[in-house]
Amino acid sequence: MSTAEASSEARTIVALGLEGSANKLGVGIVKHVYPTGVPANVELRPEMIELANVRDTYNPPPGEGFLPRDVAAHHRATIITLLNQALAEAQLGPKDLHCICYTKGPGMGAPLQSVALVARTLSQIWKLPLVGVNHCVGHIEMGRAITGAENPVVLYVSGGNTQVIAYSQQTYRIFGETLDIAIGNCLDRFARVLRLPNDPSPGYNIEQYAKRGSKYIELPYTVKGMDVSFSGILSFIEKLAKTEAEKHTPEDLCYSLQETMFAMLVEITERAMAHIGSKEVLVVGGVGCNVRLQEMMGQMAKERDGKVFATDMRYCIDNGIMIAQAGALAFARGFTTLIKDSWITQRFRTDQVHVEWRT
Repeated sequence: MSTAEASSEARTIVALGLEGSANKLGVGIVKHVYPTGVPANVELRPEMIELANVRDTYNPPPGEGFLPRDVAAHHRATIITLLNQALAEAQLGPKDLHCICYTKGPGMGAPLQSVALVARTLSQIWKLPLVGVNHCVGHIEMGRAITGAENPVVLYVSGGNTQVIAYSQQTYRIFGETLDIAIGNCLDRFARVLRLPNDPSPGYNIEQYAKRGSKYIELPYTVKGMDVSFSGILSFIEKLAKTEAEKHTPEDLCYSLQETMFAMLVEITERAMAHIGSKEVLVVGGVGCNVRLQEMMGQMAKERDGKVFATDMRYCIDNGIMIAQAGALAFARGFTTLIKDSWITQRFRTDQVHVEWRT
């Protein structure tokens, strides 16, 4: 069928998604139902039915980060259990699936390799096609599907990424990003300084401390055009926490850190909205769960007669169903990944993906 022809009958795709780019291991199953009579050159907006979304997290002791080898060992030990749990929850077997989607990157090398190996193995045993998915695009497509946002400016904030993104000509284009460390990494590292628990996540625990803070401490504010920098803020506040602990409570430090970094993100997001003429903001990624970030972004959007879209922890934190969602969209346009090309990459930029399912 040519790209201009219309499908004569409804098409259903059931996709399995495997996510393991960091310390969250997720398995998700999604069902897409595509309406009849839709030309192939029209944007795909299928009915999305969530069948399963299970997840397990590797948590090191308080004050410690997670090493790639330990995360990979966790993923290898847990993934079969999660896979069986997802299939049972969806009440499906391998014969009911159409494709196996996995995170190709970006992320931590060893965990990515562990999950990709399972995806390749299942693909060959079950004789199903593979679909390699960009982790960042998975977040965006899941956010669009859950919230109904049409063409938003996307703020993608997580442990490994900080980007302001807008769609144009079948590409998610990066308008601005961090010049050094991601905002989630900054929060995680400061949580280690304060020896906050890693369960459920360092960023969540910093958010709870910040809610009890009241005194704002001036910190470096580093916005360079459309880009931001967090390493200087981290060095500055680490020094305060270690050398001036008697002057500043942990709650006030967390409050000040959040307020400063979130204000930087609001600034560059607003600039992107003005540039493309959008009135929508979609916040995705693990840090996107932060209620204060959503409040600050919402206030800015309201002043521009706009609206903020965000999801809860089921979808903003790394999960398997977002990989299934993006993979199913690509698979519907005929995209698959050959076994020989099913390698992983720690560096896979959002703007390197051909978003063929959008027009």
